[in-house]
Amino acid sequence: MLRELFMTSRPISWINTSYPFAAAYLLSTGTIDWIFAVGAVFFLIPYNLAMYGINDVFDYESDLLNPRKGGAEGALVDRARHRKILFACVLVLLPFLVALAIVGSWQANVVLLVSIAALVAYSAPHLRFKERPFLDSATSSTHFVSPMVYGLVLAGAHFNTALVALTAAFFLWGMASHAFGAVQDILPDRAAALGSIATVLGARRTVILAAASYVMAGALLLFTEWPGPLAAILALAYVLNVLPFAWLSDENSGRAHTGWVRFLWLNYVSGFFITMILIGYSFTR
Repeated sequence: MLRELFMTSRPISWINTSYPFAAAYLLSTGTIDWIFAVGAVFFLIPYNLAMYGINDVFDYESDLLNPRKGGAEGALVDRARHRKILFACVLVLLPFLVALAIVGSWQANVVLLVSIAALVAYSAPHLRFKERPFLDSATSSTHFVSPMVYGLVLAGAHFNTALVALTAAFFLWGMASHAFGAVQDILPDRAAALGSIATVLGARRTVILAAASYVMAGALLLFTEWPGPLAAILALAYVLNVLPFAWLSDENSGRAHTGWVRFLWLNYVSGFFITMILIGYSFTR
């Protein structure tokens, strides 16, 4: 069961939620305290277990039709253990949520509530935001942007023009990434009668929209404080990653999986350069 929970939490993506919180809180406060530690661990493992655990449970039937599932990109856990997965999600979330709610301001708690609500609404029955085109990409982006916003609000950061531009750029990046990721699932999603931004727009238009969103994200980064504008160069790497798939038809949309795998590794490379930029920023303060 522990191995299944580990796979369900998709460890390859842990850093994508913990890092934004940790960087935002550390740069805003300049200190590493117990709140930093609790928040970083929360967004590293419990948050991802809940996000992907709920998704894997309620997407089980459709995941059976998806050749990507059953490994690092999504666990296929036997239906008999679904209840235990949901119980584990609640069990690991609650202690962290209580601790963070006690220490945080009401503004921080509102952001945390929105973050958890988006996590549940994406996959849970009756809500199923993942099946509502365009809302699916916005909700998915919230999963990754909200930890950063929470870290900023928890630390009492002031949202000036540069910080708003950074947040908007990150949000557009998240929407673009989700949209591109949905392209590879067009055929299995349609076979399972699931809607998504990609099933509505089709492969070509979704890829073009993703590329345009990356460009806009890069443009917004030019309005951040130095050396933040250097990160705009990274947006070009994502554009170049998706553009080769702009001529895909819906019938061969599964080929976009190659770009998705490259995207997963590109995140780590980008993370290294963003870290260097953030270190440089810390010396300018």
